[in-house]
Amino acid sequence: MLHIMDTSEMSSSSAIRFAIVGCGRIAGRHMEHIQNSGRLVATCDIEQERAATSAEHCGATPYTNIAEMLAAQADDIDVVSVCSPNGLHAGHAIAALRAGCHVLCEKPMGLTVSECGEMIQAAERANRRLFVVKQNRFNPPVAAVKQAIDDGKLGRVYSVALNCFWNRNPEYYLNDPWKGSRDLDGGCLYTQFSHFIDLLYWMVGDVVQAHAFADNFCHRDTVEFEDSGVVALRFRNGALGTVNFTINSYQNNMEGSLTVFGEKGAVKIGGQYLNELEYQNIEDFEISGLPEGNPANQYGHYVGSMSNHDEVYCNLVDVLQRGGVIATNGYDGMKTVEIIEKIYESIKWNQNSKGLQFAMSASAAA
Repeated sequence: MLHIMDTSEMSSSSAIRFAIVGCGRIAGRHMEHIQNSGRLVATCDIEQERAATSAEHCGATPYTNIAEMLAAQADDIDVVSVCSPNGLHAGHAIAALRAGCHVLCEKPMGLTVSECGEMIQAAERANRRLFVVKQNRFNPPVAAVKQAIDDGKLGRVYSVALNCFWNRNPEYYLNDPWKGSRDLDGGCLYTQFSHFIDLLYWMVGDVVQAHAFADNFCHRDTVEFEDSGVVALRFRNGALGTVNFTINSYQNNMEGSLTVFGEKGAVKIGGQYLNELEYQNIEDFEISGLPEGNPANQYGHYVGSMSNHDEVYCNLVDVLQRGGVIATNGYDGMKTVEIIEKIYESIKWNQNSKGLQFAMSASAAA
């Protein structure tokens, strides 16, 4: 667990000072909510023009190197929002924490459990907070089903089925060269679907076994990993789970759904982005009165998850200025990576006459 900071060092009347590392597409979403939560004082991106463009509208100072930014302005920065490529999250977060800044890290927290552990240790040693973006937890139907499970309305959870059917065309990868690489992207389960995997842990718990098949059907020129997969899971509490994922849905995103089968009922959260309660049949209980959720993140030619970054930043302000509880801490972020790591460890690449394919190996047990 992280140490609790002395909130007196940041009064409720002071504006929280932010820096952004990585000024790509998702950074724009962060900047929007930083303006409502505090003040952006620094931006950092290896592309000078992107750093400068992000900085100019709010009077921030642009940098092209995080070490230079922290050396020059660490005393003026309360929180660093890490929005860089996945494989750089750990290094950037640890550098910011060691400089005495709190960190809000975009998903995924990292690409290995080991580097996530190093991030948590860095936060503890610096006595600083480590927040991880998991905005799907704030989707109204997701939050309601989680509450129903916690309250025992569904009884024992028997099994869950997660479907992630999205489209990512070649242009998506060509526009950002780091996407599609093993070192900086990591795979579909990290970049596209880590929010969905997080919900499996949040609602059902630890995964102890994973068996998976996967393949790359139509992205062999643009990505170094799979574009489709099917996964079978065993949870520590005995529940079973399946994950069926693809980025080959023709032309458009089709579905993001999570179905839970329990002792006292069944529910399905669906829509394209886990934004609709599609089915419920629960003994002596009904989920009702759900508010309308936020729209999905729009990124030009493709669409991402629901846009709940406002809730993420509200939680951050509540924690830092009013002693609130982190909605998604470093440990939770690490558990998502642990599950994905188990899934990927159960898959190996094979080379044959038909091209790159996957073959199932021994399961990765805890």
